[in-house]
Amino acid sequence: MSSLITACKEPRTKISIRRIRRSELPEDTIALARFLIGKVVVHDLPAGRVSGRIVETEAYPPGDPAGHHFRGPTLRIKSMYLAPGHVYVFFNYGAHFMLNVVSEAPDTAAAILIRALEPLEGIEIMQRHRKTAELLDLTRGPGRLAQALQIDRRHDGVDLCEDEKLWLGDAGQSAGLIGKSVRIGITRAADKLLRFFERGNPFVSGPKRLLQPPPKRRKPRLRASS
Repeated sequence: MSSLITACKEPRTKISIRRIRRSELPEDTIALARFLIGKVVVHDLPAGRVSGRIVETEAYPPGDPAGHHFRGPTLRIKSMYLAPGHVYVFFNYGAHFMLNVVSEAPDTAAAILIRALEPLEGIEIMQRHRKTAELLDLTRGPGRLAQALQIDRRHDGVDLCEDEKLWLGDAGQSAGLIGKSVRIGITRAADKLLRFFERGNPFVSGPKRLLQPPPKRRKPRLRASS
């Protein structure tokens, strides 16, 4: 068992988490997707606080053919046109809610999917929500983390920089090495490297082949002229 998982199991003192201001958010979807690695999603519930450190994101910038906003505004995606730091929640495959962070200036639709968290606080509460004691099954994957943190369509449009219960924070723990790869489960613009993750973190989701650094290309050898 990794030292990170062992640390998650040990009793923790209360974690000091500073709220992130909107002015701190980069004004670009891809830059924000990287910035969010290592930051914390906090949800203060009646049963207690649950929180997790973001270890994996996917960017869906303006004009992205893979984004819900590609064909223009609809009622379902109206929250994507809010200011950066707002929540966009959608229901995927009729089974899972997905937490996204709006990422561009108002009236320009774009968002970042939060794909995985490293659990920090309220682990027992998350275990009840997920009906499992397995740490790696709590918040590894967007559907799991939404269930663990009890995030659903009621939170669509919430301002993560202003809301009292669901908010974005910084626990003072910088991210490790950040890797990037293609996004998971899409068919359009599937070759774009818009998925970011903390290398070596066991709570990152997705196929293992996407966690490895891309192979180095060998430079062609020049033949000596005769």
